[in-house]
Amino acid sequence: MAVLAEQVRVEKALNQAEKKKLIFLICSVLLFSVMNGTMFMIAIPDIALSFSLSPSQVSWVVTGYIVIYAIGALMYGKLADIYPLKRLLTVGLSFFAFGSIFGFFAPNFEGVILARIIQAAGASSIVALVFIVPIRYFPEERGKVLGIVSSTMAFASGVGPVIGGFVAGALNWQYLFLISAFVLLTIPFFWKWMPDEQKNEGKVDILGAAFIALAVAALILFITLFNWWFLLGSILFFGLFTRRIMTHDNPFIRPDVFRNSSFRTTIFSGFLAIMTMFGMMFMLPLMLSEVNGLNTLYIGLTIFPAALTAAFAGNVAGSLSDRWGGKRVVYVAFMLMISGFLLLSTFSGSPAWVIGIVVLTSYIAFPFLQTGTASLISASLPKNEIGVGMGIYNLFNFMAGAFGGAIIGKMLDYDSEILLNPLSQAQGPAIIYSNVFIGLIGLTLVNGCFFYFSLRKKTE
Repeated sequence: MAVLAEQVRVEKALNQAEKKKLIFLICSVLLFSVMNGTMFMIAIPDIALSFSLSPSQVSWVVTGYIVIYAIGALMYGKLADIYPLKRLLTVGLSFFAFGSIFGFFAPNFEGVILARIIQAAGASSIVALVFIVPIRYFPEERGKVLGIVSSTMAFASGVGPVIGGFVAGALNWQYLFLISAFVLLTIPFFWKWMPDEQKNEGKVDILGAAFIALAVAALILFITLFNWWFLLGSILFFGLFTRRIMTHDNPFIRPDVFRNSSFRTTIFSGFLAIMTMFGMMFMLPLMLSEVNGLNTLYIGLTIFPAALTAAFAGNVAGSLSDRWGGKRVVYVAFMLMISGFLLLSTFSGSPAWVIGIVVLTSYIAFPFLQTGTASLISASLPKNEIGVGMGIYNLFNFMAGAFGGAIIGKMLDYDSEILLNPLSQAQGPAIIYSNVFIGLIGLTLVNGCFFYFSLRKKTE
């Protein structure tokens, strides 16, 4: 009750002008956080050339970042249930900026990896906490603000490759680090514009946190490197974590969180949907390169209009979430995904400008999906567990992205001469892409049925 009373007090203390400033601030730092990941994916070939690295070696620039980013999202989510958001964001932004400055001056590849790990330890606080801000400070406009946040993520995912390609080409890949260092300038504004909060009672189970961190790290390493020892290690640490939360008086994650059927269903269905969406986003640049022969810059320019459209769609998704509820918004996301995948399957092998138009529908689905699922998560949990609940949500999203890329990568290794979509005119290498998009439609239909039948008796 004390936590709820404090949140009501904070909500009433914010006027409309302060709310707008806070929304602008969290979206600004989120933009840097998401862009930081996508910009460096573009720069991988240049980094490999600078240090004479093999593909497996240079992949650690991305892999190391993803591992720490996923774990950090869960950790900061848990800490948000205890410590003020202002304090946590200050720590996270400081790490993010320090890692960025360190990376710019890194003299060798080991220094670059260390800088990326420090960056991830800080950047993960942003993606974890900005989803909590709308729930905690804007309960009456929760869906609208979540829509804006989701729009920012979609836009950053699209603009990141464009900026990354331009900066790496015009200057040097090391300047990508310098761009992210600007988040340091936002810290004084967080202290000025973000409400003051009191520390809540509670402490973090360090051993339980270590078990889940090692389990997640091993699982992501297995997905990216396909080493079975990592899978065995992940199973072992997940087992130790499960035993810990069942026997400890104050576990890192309370077992009753997983007993919540609405929470479980949303997490699992969201995982499958995000895995599908990230699979599409992973596959699209490969298709534009292999089938359409585009270079990195033109691939980014082809995708950018879709990312920009998704940014505007987030406002619509947020408004509908407040009016209809998260469940219906998720249904809209599923319909957009199915329509978008069908269009991509049908027009695989078409000129790049055609792909740039038909991919709009798929990208618009992203803010609808994130806004709807985040609203459902916040509605299904008590106030004092929303932080860890959103941490779990973000963790599953990152793992879904890793799974989606790995699975799609394996599927594209196979050639096919059988075209599953009778509407498609795809030929040669475009056939396998058209078929995989059909597979994504099938997975989305199964996921939609699971979501419907699992929640049809639940009220939001």
